[in-house]
Amino acid sequence: MAPIVPPFVPILLAAILLPIVGRRAGHAFGVLATVAIIPYVWLVPEGAYFPVQLFGFDAYLFNVDAFSRIMGLSYGVIGSAGALYSYASDADAMQTAYALGYVGTSAGAVFGGDWLTLIFFWELMAVTSTLLVWHHGGLAVRAGFRYALAHGISGTLLLAAIVWHFVETGTFLFASVPGGPEAAGMAGAVAPLLAVVGIGINGGFVGLHAWIPDTYPRPHIAASVFLSVFTTKTAVYGLYRAFPDGHIAIAFMGGAMAVFGATMALLQNDMRRLLSYHIQSQAGYMVAGVGLSGALATAGAFGHVFNNFLYKSLLFMIAGVVIYRTGEESLKKVGGLASEMPVTTLAFAIAALSIAGFPGFNGFVSKGMVIAAAHYKHIDILWYLLLAGGVGTFLSFIKFGYYAFLHGEYDGDVLDANRGQSVAMLSLSALCVLFGVYPPAMFAVVPFGAELDFHVFTVGHLQEGFGLAAAGVIGFAILKKPLKKIGRVPDVDRLYNPVLFYGTRYFVVGVTELYAAVDRAVVRASKASVAAAKAPDAVVGRLAESDRVSLRADMSASILLVVVVVAVALALLL
Repeated sequence: MAPIVPPFVPILLAAILLPIVGRRAGHAFGVLATVAIIPYVWLVPEGAYFPVQLFGFDAYLFNVDAFSRIMGLSYGVIGSAGALYSYASDADAMQTAYALGYVGTSAGAVFGGDWLTLIFFWELMAVTSTLLVWHHGGLAVRAGFRYALAHGISGTLLLAAIVWHFVETGTFLFASVPGGPEAAGMAGAVAPLLAVVGIGINGGFVGLHAWIPDTYPRPHIAASVFLSVFTTKTAVYGLYRAFPDGHIAIAFMGGAMAVFGATMALLQNDMRRLLSYHIQSQAGYMVAGVGLSGALATAGAFGHVFNNFLYKSLLFMIAGVVIYRTGEESLKKVGGLASEMPVTTLAFAIAALSIAGFPGFNGFVSKGMVIAAAHYKHIDILWYLLLAGGVGTFLSFIKFGYYAFLHGEYDGDVLDANRGQSVAMLSLSALCVLFGVYPPAMFAVVPFGAELDFHVFTVGHLQEGFGLAAAGVIGFAILKKPLKKIGRVPDVDRLYNPVLFYGTRYFVVGVTELYAAVDRAVVRASKASVAAAKAPDAVVGRLAESDRVSLRADMSASILLVVVVVAVALALLL
């Protein structure tokens, strides 16, 4: 079956028209275009394909299965809520156009039925998201350059993996589509290694993650809502496509992300920087689920993707409203806002309990599935890591809520969220509660949901949820005073940003000087050759010793350059 149009088309059309038709009409069109893909991807039957020729190769621009469907539903919900929030938060038309372009290219990546389509939209996703960051100007510009560099490296590595996979299999197609290879995932020994690093950059693997907290606090508050969910979750989708059978190393990387991200978040005072580290932490549960594989772990991973779209974008909306109304980014400069901002406070309570995995909220369901999968497989170290990440999440959001809404008093009158912001936040809040109190609704949309034998509200699972919450409360009471004394905590980018800056500078200077030396050698050698051909004896007699030394040095430099080029070429080929 060939559907009429892939889902990314109306979203990208809305992005193109938005600056043309005017801010009000354009945002309304953006909301409608993104809402429309929700019933569309839900109603199109699984197994629908849209075959095309892309760059002369067989490809599928629309491939519907349980994995692409849940991603499409997520994109539709957050795309529409984000467009409404952007309009209510005074985002201009061009910014929201970039944001919808980002949503549309992300949709193109997850609905492709082959690696070629995925990498094509993966790179476009990097371009549109970078433009979204840059549009705000100021500090966002330099952060945007670092963001673009990280995503350029990610895309290059993934492209190399895809090419290597093509050499091994002779096709770019996924195994699930007609004409695809027999085995799913990346083929061979080299392609998986390139893919895991390339995807890991976008997914926020520990050590490759610093672009997230560096970038996401910088742009407009509405831009951060979009940025907070699409790139990392698309990476989780790509990770599953590359490793459908999982890998224990990937699972442990997920556990490390959960703990590291939650720990670093606890140490932050900038609201959006705190939330940015929790992007990494929550992605850790998804990565762990992909690494564990199996029906329960995979369903939990993609259920957590879906739930994270809801509560993570909601949390960035809440932080955005606080910044929008107070002009302050730091928790140290706000406080006691609950009485002034009851709608925002209610939305925060729901979002915080959801991300922390408190019983009755959606995070409790999906996070519990991944933790249970680790427990059932008797991978105890990973199980403890995921539990520790849960305690850290409770600690972080108790801190956020305490200093933003309960403790102290803000100096001045503060308005609550406006009507558009409130509608967007309360709509997402309602979904967080719905999927928390009625888990079958979530099981209906996750992969393998129909075959799951997982009971959410068991005594053991409830004890786990309440126990993590209690540990968070007790931990915050103990750590509250020490945490107040902590300033800006450096991350790994403090090390590699200078290395990259000066390393690039010296590399460029070195290449330039080497080229100049080779150029001088070639010129002198050419002159000497011409002169020697005309009068060999006279040239040898006139050639000073210093000229001979210089000529030998220049020739040595040219020979060295040839050797380096040949060595690099051989390394790439072998």
